[in-house]
Amino acid sequence: MSLFWRIFGLNALVLGAATALLLWAPVTVSVPVLLTEAVILVLGLAVMLVANAALLRIGLAPLDRLTRLMTSVDLLRPGQRLPVAGHGGVAELIRTFNSMLDRLETERATSSARALSAQEAERRRIAQELHDEVGQSMTAVLLGLKRAADRAPESLRPELQQAQEITRESLDEVRRLARRLRPGVLEDLGLISALTALTNEFTTHTGLKVARHFDTDLPPLEPQAELVLYRVAQEGLTNVARHAEAEHAELSLRRSADRLVLCVSDDGHGSGIVREGAGIRGMRERALLVGGSLDIVPGAGQGTRVSLSVPAAAAKDADHA
Repeated sequence: MSLFWRIFGLNALVLGAATALLLWAPVTVSVPVLLTEAVILVLGLAVMLVANAALLRIGLAPLDRLTRLMTSVDLLRPGQRLPVAGHGGVAELIRTFNSMLDRLETERATSSARALSAQEAERRRIAQELHDEVGQSMTAVLLGLKRAADRAPESLRPELQQAQEITRESLDEVRRLARRLRPGVLEDLGLISALTALTNEFTTHTGLKVARHFDTDLPPLEPQAELVLYRVAQEGLTNVARHAEAEHAELSLRRSADRLVLCVSDDGHGSGIVREGAGIRGMRERALLVGGSLDIVPGAGQGTRVSLSVPAAAAKDADHA
């Protein structure tokens, strides 16, 4: 039934019931109208309006649910759909809206995959240039400063040695940035070694004490799934170091039934409210690439827990491992 005929039928039902009451009820209308007759007519009109409003609310309830979903739908949280019942106009509208969400989520996932792939390629290019160009130039400067310090008068050596130390620290920082942009250990030694190196780096450079817990029976993963897990762990620890004012954090990777769960938690001063900026939305987009889901549980004064769950289907097939 179309929306027009649904509304028409509801109104016809109310008007028909009112007409039947007028025909068979022992009620007359005088001229001029008596007070009691006016009261009865007004009460009848009120009953008609209330009944009409109640029936319309019931009949148009699917549209209310559709409106609420339209205002709250988020393509980074896929799977939000309305149940479809019947074959009328409202059911067809809901079915069309669900199909539109399917297309939008597919297009969003495809465009996000292209954007993140381009981003990773750019990261690799910049990391390579930092390593090959900037790193080698700074190494040459460092060697030149050492030779100059060896030949310089005693009065100039402290200044040259200080310049050497600054250059050496800058070179270390450039190398650290290159490793963060392109985690070579992930490609060479795998996810567990890369996560171990990541936690050690955060402990060394931020003072954040990071505990690690990795299951021993983890399956080998596809390179894209490993990269997603690594980037989410990296972003999660970065958020902890920058915003949580925490002293301790924990990074875990566990196998739960048919899923792998990566979790980053801290003991910082959580506000109880999650404000999703570019970093968190970026993690959600990465999770969608491997069919995963990202959950953030903030605690008021009790730290924050970020968990990424990916299906075990992201693991390599045994024939191709």
